[in-house]
Amino acid sequence: MPPRALDPSGIFLIDKPEGASSFAVVAEVRRRTGARTGHAGTLDPLATGLLLVLSGSATKLASRFVGLDKRYLTDVDLMSTTDTGDREGEVVDGHEPPADDELERRLEALRGDVELPVPAATAIKVGGERAYKLHRRGVAVEMPVRRSRVDALELVSYADGVARLDLRVSSGTYVRAIATALGGHCSSLRRTEVGPFGVEEAHPELLLTAEEALARL
Repeated sequence: MPPRALDPSGIFLIDKPEGASSFAVVAEVRRRTGARTGHAGTLDPLATGLLLVLSGSATKLASRFVGLDKRYLTDVDLMSTTDTGDREGEVVDGHEPPADDELERRLEALRGDVELPVPAATAIKVGGERAYKLHRRGVAVEMPVRRSRVDALELVSYADGVARLDLRVSSGTYVRAIATALGGHCSSLRRTEVGPFGVEEAHPELLLTAEEALARL
């Protein structure tokens, strides 16, 4: 690897647009800088928001940033569930949305330590193959259950069967799984924080040095 591939070194805070894959964002930063590039936690193409992109010699610090807690803002359509947990999936069940008190009961049950099945359309490997590839071929598999921690699950608004939620969760938590457990699916999903970093700081040209980023952990 040529020396220039280790420079510029640091962390870009990128506000990923909807429709773009995390890989595409990383590839664009790599094309622009010419440096070795990676990310510290993927986002689905449907999702928007904060992506930490490590550049140059800072890529060796990925393990320090991958496990940080996350914060999300999501709109959950509580009138149907889908096979992917988001609006891009096939509807599994349509139903009346819950009353306010029933929604609060469901939310309360999902606060703290929870165990939920991993959504089918994810990059996790099942039997040596990516789950989303199996899902696209129509192969039904029993998805593993993942234990995670929901530190905050707050109802921002609830109207016309759609609940807007503000969540603070441990790394590796699937918001789509939470939406499914509530009896709905994500119609929008935005990551607003990764550890001490906020999406309001994001700028494609702003590069935090590794020292600056580590000092905030």
